[in-house]
Amino acid sequence: MNNQTDESRQRAHFTLIVLFAINTLNFFDRQILAAVNEPIRQQWNLGDGAMGMISTAFTLIYAFVGVPLGRWADRGERTRILSIGVAVWSLFTAASGMAWSYASLFLARIGVGIGEAACAPTANSIIGDLYPPGKRARAISVFMLGLPVGIFLSYWLTGLIVVRVTPLVGAANAWKVPFFIATIPGLILSFLALRLVEPKRGASDNYSTQHLSATNSPWRRLLTIPTLWWIIISGALHNFNAYAVNHFLPAYLGRYHGLGLGQANTISAIVLGAVGMIGLLGGGILADRVQHRSRRGRMLLGSFAVILMVPCIAAAIQLPPGAILPFILLTGAGWTCFYAYYVTVYPTIQDVVEPNLRATAMAIYFFAMYILGGAFGTTVVGFLSDHYARKAMLASGAQVLTEAHRASGLHDAFLIVPVVATILSLVLLAGSFTVRRDMAKMTGEA
Repeated sequence: MNNQTDESRQRAHFTLIVLFAINTLNFFDRQILAAVNEPIRQQWNLGDGAMGMISTAFTLIYAFVGVPLGRWADRGERTRILSIGVAVWSLFTAASGMAWSYASLFLARIGVGIGEAACAPTANSIIGDLYPPGKRARAISVFMLGLPVGIFLSYWLTGLIVVRVTPLVGAANAWKVPFFIATIPGLILSFLALRLVEPKRGASDNYSTQHLSATNSPWRRLLTIPTLWWIIISGALHNFNAYAVNHFLPAYLGRYHGLGLGQANTISAIVLGAVGMIGLLGGGILADRVQHRSRRGRMLLGSFAVILMVPCIAAAIQLPPGAILPFILLTGAGWTCFYAYYVTVYPTIQDVVEPNLRATAMAIYFFAMYILGGAFGTTVVGFLSDHYARKAMLASGAQVLTEAHRASGLHDAFLIVPVVATILSLVLLAGSFTVRRDMAKMTGEA
């Protein structure tokens, strides 16, 4: 019996490692475009709004495709679905490197979004069946480490690769190389996903869900959970900020603080990626501890962490050009707190939703998260940046829009980030007042 337990534990750990690697590549591929935003924009003479629209299209298709994939994952073999998704997004990542125009790049990124939509619903559902409720936040924190690690590697390696290959292939082609390189590990991980053992649904839960009222509509069942509504709203607000900052920070550092492509991407890798390892691992441990004391614990921790982020990011934006070290410290501290969101909210979804609907719940959450938040984060900030840039041009009496005007525009557009974060903190606080009752319903205590 002990050997069987040890074998199950080892299988769970191996699965978690593979899922972490897949999630790492997920965000690596997703952030390449942000890392090479400036050379693409300048080569094709685009505005920030146009570049933001590529991310918006990616996000919209990701959200819409994710819903049927979530239902498929609740009924079908999750490991196979995940393998297909990884293969699809990896091939379209290669297609992104072959883009010859704005339209072709636009279509390639839509393809990446279709493949990546399989990752989150399937992986979170698998983790929910591998780890019991008391250990889920830590397990999810390991899986979600793929987010900061992927972002860190994407910014750092992409900037490094582009700088190194520019003398060899020219500036017009250098930005394409990282897309090709990212394809190889994707195809390897697609094969590894097929080697994973499909866990039994509900295997790690120590309660029965037979007491729950049956319904023919999984959507109706999920949308009767008040906490899930608060979590959905929080996801939209969180992703608005996440996508806006992740997409435009290298450009902001280049224009406003005068850094080169390599330096801008290295700093972005640190303050948006590396710090996430602290936020996720530390947050995961704290989230499990506070949950043992109170069922409101995780949601309260998430609210507190996000509100701590607000003054850090607001102060970082107000720094003068060239104040790089204070910017790194303030933004890094703020984004460390920002990452705690994932390990407080994702386990809570598992806590209030029965096992056979968890992938669907994640798909609904991601649908709203991306449709209402991520899809508009880059576009809103992009068009705000263009608006404030033109305003700066008119204020200076100039007739031509310069990079200095664009720097001023993006700086002013970023001021929306701490405002959205404040609202996010209040939404998480509201969710903490409904979560106890919803958890009690799930376990049959109410």
